[in-house]
Amino acid sequence: MKTIVITGASDGIGAEMARQLSHQYRSELALVLAARNEAQLAQVAAQCTAQGSQVLVLRTDVSDPLQCQSLIATSVQRFGRLDALINNAGVSAQALFEDVKAEDLVWYEKLMRVNLWGSVWCTHAALPHLKASRGHLVAVSSLAGLVGVPGRTAYSASKFAMTGFFEALRAELRSSGVSVTTAFPGVVATNIRYRGLNAAGVAAGSSGLKEDQAMSVQECARLILDGMTRRRREVVMSAKGKIGRFIKLLAPGIVEKMALAALKDEVRPQ
Repeated sequence: MKTIVITGASDGIGAEMARQLSHQYRSELALVLAARNEAQLAQVAAQCTAQGSQVLVLRTDVSDPLQCQSLIATSVQRFGRLDALINNAGVSAQALFEDVKAEDLVWYEKLMRVNLWGSVWCTHAALPHLKASRGHLVAVSSLAGLVGVPGRTAYSASKFAMTGFFEALRAELRSSGVSVTTAFPGVVATNIRYRGLNAAGVAAGSSGLKEDQAMSVQECARLILDGMTRRRREVVMSAKGKIGRFIKLLAPGIVEKMALAALKDEVRPQ
């Protein structure tokens, strides 16, 4: 039986990965679903148990290192092993840097605690168990972790840091048997874009990005899980993302224009 821990599993990409894994492995899967919203976690758990999987729900705030350690310890205590950790928990943010007041910059640090440190703390606790199973580490970053996106200074900083951490860790684990897959979604049709923080550090309630070509959450989850199964180093999900990554090396100004073009007119810097 495989044991897989998913953070940020109450909604969006995390919840969909849980459903797809349950459909694939059914009774051969033990899932640990972690997030802050226990009621939503229970709904996802019910959908997964209906497929025959064993499910453990653990209310977890990944910005707290002790809760990250407890998440992994409880998971291994319950199921006896750990085969994969999917670091999916994250908070978005949309604000021009000059619009953020000095006294509000503290939320930049809070965002970093979730998007970067939550992954670091969970990974540190999970690593001995993943080495024992020669398992999988997954980091759900963002295209904003490859290309700096205007209006996303805090978010891009956290995702760039996440990208760098797992790239270095992949090299360290080269001979361990543990695969490290970093996923780079673009705009995905999930609620995270509406809960993203604004300049004051509170939920904006709307997205600052054009969403007419947003990827479905089902396709995004499928691509991440396929990358994990195939032990791929990276999963860049859109043609524009793949092209932009290489153009950045040769003509970074063009990539900046592409990033600006992705913003809605009302949030574009003047």
